[in-house]
Amino acid sequence: MHYDLRLEISYRYDSPASNGRHLLRLMPLALPGEQTVLHGALDISPRPDERHDRRDFFGNATTEIAFRQPVEDLVLSLSARVRRMALAPSLDLSPDLDRLARDLAAIDALGPDAPHHFRAASPRVALSPKMTAYARDQLAPGMTTLQIVTRIGRALHRDMRFEAGATDVHTPPLSAFTARRGVCQDFSHIMIACLRGVGIPAGYVSGFLRTIPPEGQPRLEGADAMHAWVRAWCGPDNGWVQYDPTNDLLVGADHIVTALGRDYADVAPVRGVLRTSGGQDSGQKVDVLPLPAS
Repeated sequence: MHYDLRLEISYRYDSPASNGRHLLRLMPLALPGEQTVLHGALDISPRPDERHDRRDFFGNATTEIAFRQPVEDLVLSLSARVRRMALAPSLDLSPDLDRLARDLAAIDALGPDAPHHFRAASPRVALSPKMTAYARDQLAPGMTTLQIVTRIGRALHRDMRFEAGATDVHTPPLSAFTARRGVCQDFSHIMIACLRGVGIPAGYVSGFLRTIPPEGQPRLEGADAMHAWVRAWCGPDNGWVQYDPTNDLLVGADHIVTALGRDYADVAPVRGVLRTSGGQDSGQKVDVLPLPAS
């Protein structure tokens, strides 16, 4: 499936902001055999005094920018064309939890994709006895790792309520879990904590999700939003499997990956510091446009 992506993130400051430095992770990720970025451009207005494009430890496209002069408005505009391949359903060759632990002990690599980076607490995800107990309640004897991933994701979809505005970007996963409500970031962080709590390496994926309007209704431009889901390591044969707990499904061709990390702290689309007074307004518009088959 081919998609044209358009993203605009805008900021307006009450008073000019000076000495701004920002770290951006907005460009979709190239994943061999899964996703190809055919072309892409990230435009920044006003033009920053410094710009450096690089890859971070996890391979995410990262842009560092800096402004020496005060700015009143900042607009980040992404346009990209992506080919997303639908992965054929694979056999469940994942081990049970005991065998998974032995498989993990046999891995001595520490590269970006090594599961060891995704087993313990990370900046935004603390292991919680409460969430681990919830995850263990979903287990049954003889379950494979992939079955456990699916069972926990389905349970969270059943027991949590998606509610925009119920949390913010800084809400701890345990708070959202206790309230049983949140948005895709909360669903993903909670599922990561649950999986790690029972010994399954799990990480965070940010990206885009194509939305399909109700039958007979036109698609609304700018109505899509950035999305988040989970990747879990299911042993050496199945490898990393992506699951969307917000929508209770294994990730397919409608999910476009932007960045991979341990949690949101590793993949935040925009991070930075600046010097200003007063407040700020921000806005986001996203379009995920599927292209006709050629």
